[in-house]
Amino acid sequence: MAKGLLAAAFDFSNAHSDEFHDWYDLEHIPERQAVPGFGASERWISVEKPTIAVATYDLDTLDVLQSESYQSVAHENITVWSKRVTTMCDYLLRFEGSQITPGEAIAPEGAGGMLLNAMNVTAEAEADFNAWYDEEHLPALLAVPGTLAARRYRSGEDPQGKRSHRYLAIYHLTSPEVTRSAAWKAAVDTPWSDRMRPHFRDRMRLLTRRYVRNT
Repeated sequence: MAKGLLAAAFDFSNAHSDEFHDWYDLEHIPERQAVPGFGASERWISVEKPTIAVATYDLDTLDVLQSESYQSVAHENITVWSKRVTTMCDYLLRFEGSQITPGEAIAPEGAGGMLLNAMNVTAEAEADFNAWYDEEHLPALLAVPGTLAARRYRSGEDPQGKRSHRYLAIYHLTSPEVTRSAAWKAAVDTPWSDRMRPHFRDRMRLLTRRYVRNT
């Protein structure tokens, strides 16, 4: 069965930085690491705006988020500390999805950077979009020196209309500077890519460095 992913992004400009990081490191991440089915739980900080924080959680499957263990620490069951901190932050993204390419890959070790791309796509171009991603775009970026992993996810059905993004791709990198290389530029500037870009909607691109806690 395909691996799952939970990704969240906050702008904590209006929160106390020390408290935000303490909450994430001392409560929020440990709570989720204790849930059966959670794998790598990683934190990242935006290169362009250091008050944007991203967290990515590998899941055995997306069904982990429906488990009693997860529900006991999520949604209406979050702690007083979680309520205090999150109300001071702007929620930029919450994505829950299943891995569609390659399907069962997990987060690699040693990444110093991560690029996240979340987006929707016009209905008439969706088939071409998926072919482009799987046949050209992901393989080309994975071949760039410094790219450690490239994975793509699709969210589930959304009958209540709460989903912000249908697709998400994450790239683990030796460092964020990989995206500035000539090889990266050549991989993203192709005729097929040019044909797809007008069909992107609601795109969110976050280039990040691995978060390192100050001791």
